[in-house]
Amino acid sequence: MNRKKLIEEIKKKKSFLCVGLDPDVEKMPKQFLDEEDPIFEFNMAIIDATADYCVAYKPNAAFYEAYGLTGMESLEKTIRYIKANYPDHFVIADAKRGDIGNTAERYAKAFFYRLNADAITVAPYMGSDSVKPFLGFENKWAIVLGLTSNEGAADFQLKAIDHEPLFMNVIRKCADWGTPENMMFVVGATKAEMMGPIRKLVPDHFFLVPGVGTQGGSLEEVCKYGLNKDIGLLVNASRNIIYASNGDDFAEKAAAEAKKLSSQMSMYVK
Repeated sequence: MNRKKLIEEIKKKKSFLCVGLDPDVEKMPKQFLDEEDPIFEFNMAIIDATADYCVAYKPNAAFYEAYGLTGMESLEKTIRYIKANYPDHFVIADAKRGDIGNTAERYAKAFFYRLNADAITVAPYMGSDSVKPFLGFENKWAIVLGLTSNEGAADFQLKAIDHEPLFMNVIRKCADWGTPENMMFVVGATKAEMMGPIRKLVPDHFFLVPGVGTQGGSLEEVCKYGLNKDIGLLVNASRNIIYASNGDDFAEKAAAEAKKLSSQMSMYVK
């Protein structure tokens, strides 16, 4: 999906919600445990319940890889289901890959071609060699880890390098390798006040924003510091939507939570 199409969908739906698909068989309703593919069946129900309120889905690869071959089959089926039934939704493979040369290119082909994701999260620690291979695919995106929402981000990302935090150095450098048409940045909602300087540095790039909801991030603060003329945000929510209930009403509760967030977002979409 290209940038123009993504912006059109955001404005049409008046939502910039991304639903994280992080399935855990220990948390999902017990009714799925007897299914041949409980992960896919659960994901399908969540997708059908929330599609009207979001513009993107973000399956986290770790939650599928943990189940081996069957888990990866569930991931492939999940993305195929989204593409077949909700083709206007943006699909992010949250894989946080970060390797160089031919290896990075193989990761890109795996997620862009084999799985047909629109975007993949990328760790830039190894430099340009670990990012550029993901940028050579038409209408595909690299989403670079910029400032993450976890507490451990302070160990490296917030350390001063050349009189500014390391994450600012990383974002500035990475922005030179791509464009707002093929690169986004992960910027955590729990550090929303730091979005202001980042937005000045990369005024046109989209931010993928985790941390609203369960992790305590504020949608209002994210919008205050992160919005740009094209909205420029994909705000992800995972656990507070997909595990809003583990009873028979799980789909209805997931839909209600997604609708609530979408409604809050609508006031920011002109």
